[in-house]
Amino acid sequence: MVEKTKNKETPIEESVPEMTDAESNEMMNKILNAFKEASSEVPREEVSAPLGVPHDLRGKEAECLDKIARLQAEFDNSRKRMEKEKQEIMLNANANLISEILPTLDHFELALKHNKDPGVKMIYDELKETLGKFGLKVIKTDGVFNPNIHEVVIKVEGNEDGAILEELQKGYLINDKLLRASKVKISKVTEKK
Repeated sequence: MVEKTKNKETPIEESVPEMTDAESNEMMNKILNAFKEASSEVPREEVSAPLGVPHDLRGKEAECLDKIARLQAEFDNSRKRMEKEKQEIMLNANANLISEILPTLDHFELALKHNKDPGVKMIYDELKETLGKFGLKVIKTDGVFNPNIHEVVIKVEGNEDGAILEELQKGYLINDKLLRASKVKISKVTEKK
């Protein structure tokens, strides 16, 4: 829209406020309720007879209401799908960032094995706590080897097959999905001939 003032054209901007998901859902529900109320207020028999509306238009009203209901369902499904995709993108972004931070976490653990500095320990604990808030969990390596979460680096002869003897590098889960497998040393029973 352009307004002329003293031979100058100055544009008048019409701003449309952005709506949140909740506001757009509320607006869609209001529209649907208005359509439903309008259709329920006038009995179907009165629609064609008094107004002189042909009989075939009553079917069009039902068809329009059906289309509106389908559009609302499609809109709801689309909104739910977009919300799910948004959450997955956030989780993947967090997983990528955290996987880049894991070597630093490993270096902290190595430093703490050789140096018991309380300041380093405090920073390490704070970093672990922060990463834990974003879903990072340490994979437990006590027990039996699980190929879904453990990676065998060394096999040695032993009394029990598949027992984890030592953890060489910690493994992590993020939101119950594998981020990095634990690198372990396991025992393997060899058959005597």
